[in-house]
Amino acid sequence: MKQNFKKTLWKKRHHRLTLSTSQIIIFGFIGVILLGALLLMLPISNQSGQSTNFLQALFTSTSATCVTGLVVFDTATHWSLFGQFIILILIQIGGMGVVTIAVAIALFSGRKIGLMQRSTMQEAISAPKVGGIVHLTHFIIKGTFTIELIGALLMMPVFCHDFGFFKGIWYSIFHSISAFCNAGFDLMGVNMQFSSLTAYSGDILINVVIMLLIVIGGIGFLTWEDIINKKWHISKYRMQSKTILFVSTLLIILPAIFFYFNEFSATKWNDTSQSEKVLLSFFQSVTTRTAGFNTVDFAEITGAGITIMVILMLIGGSPGSTAGGMKTTTIAVLFATAISAFRKKNDANLFGRRIPLETIKTAATILLMYITLFLVGSIAISCIEGLPMLPCIFEASSAIATVGLSMGITSTLSSASHIILIILMFLGRVGGLTLIFAALSVRSNNISRLPQEKITVG
Repeated sequence: MKQNFKKTLWKKRHHRLTLSTSQIIIFGFIGVILLGALLLMLPISNQSGQSTNFLQALFTSTSATCVTGLVVFDTATHWSLFGQFIILILIQIGGMGVVTIAVAIALFSGRKIGLMQRSTMQEAISAPKVGGIVHLTHFIIKGTFTIELIGALLMMPVFCHDFGFFKGIWYSIFHSISAFCNAGFDLMGVNMQFSSLTAYSGDILINVVIMLLIVIGGIGFLTWEDIINKKWHISKYRMQSKTILFVSTLLIILPAIFFYFNEFSATKWNDTSQSEKVLLSFFQSVTTRTAGFNTVDFAEITGAGITIMVILMLIGGSPGSTAGGMKTTTIAVLFATAISAFRKKNDANLFGRRIPLETIKTAATILLMYITLFLVGSIAISCIEGLPMLPCIFEASSAIATVGLSMGITSTLSSASHIILIILMFLGRVGGLTLIFAALSVRSNNISRLPQEKITVG
């Protein structure tokens, strides 16, 4: 009797200690961020040889792991080579995902991947099913390092010419990984602090390579699996892949047209060549969707342009990618739902496929969550700092969407505002729904339903 009681008690305790997949993802990111912060606090991480304040190290570690790019210090001038290397490792882990890295280490060490690990991996990369996860992990690892290597090799001639052979190689590797992971960290502060890629605004090679890396990293690994396996047979792609490619194309072309005619056709840009205006237009269109690099001073951008950037930042990249934001599929589902409501149809659909009601509910929840978080965050920062709302809205949307663009106020903010941005960056990377599922991992067994009554909306 006693033995049975002990077994039952052990099982209950064991059940309580079992983490859900959402909780594993949350704690994985927290662990990496804290370890990164501790390493960045070391005197060896600072060029001055002094220890960095914990909050500032935590902010940098969170920004790198959450592939955001907001910084309190200029990366090139404050952090030593060791510190920059730590930041780059955090970017790589954050871009590929903590779970993906853990599974990759297990695969290379010869360990067997259990069902729990496969399920966690499925949730981490937004895969449609558990089957084929190990194969997909191999594909992600090989694809990531191959693309980053190609990007670095393409940029080497320019950076080696500008910074010398060894420094040029390091700069090429750093910016290739940062671009593919949509992180936005740069080492261009050696020319002018917080200047990002403004010195290369007219360089076609650097612009094109960086933009391609951002786009490739931002459309998601599952989409690239479709492209590689099914080539030009687009009709055979998953509905999700078709949606991502269609929406991503629109979100690159339409804003670029806006920026070209509304921003860079103004008289103050008369000294800029037409080719550079085109590069500026496309680069701002691409980078605002979670990348964080910039080739123009945002003080020169109009209020309308800044508003478009905020919208693009909040939309972000695609599921299962290195990018953040609400995701292109979320916006597509919401628009499809609105169109079905306008046409008085029962079901929303995309590319001849009906969208499940659960997906529509999730999309609406994500939209409400992002809008609420970024508005509350921006209002709080504005009240704390006494700043106008526009730069605070830009800063908060950049943090929650893990973009990293700033109107130059990040380093001037107080500790309270930095904590707000840390929270927004973390929520933006792991996902608000992941956090909710982690907190409410136990499902309700109550299958009864309350009485239904209509409510008028709109």
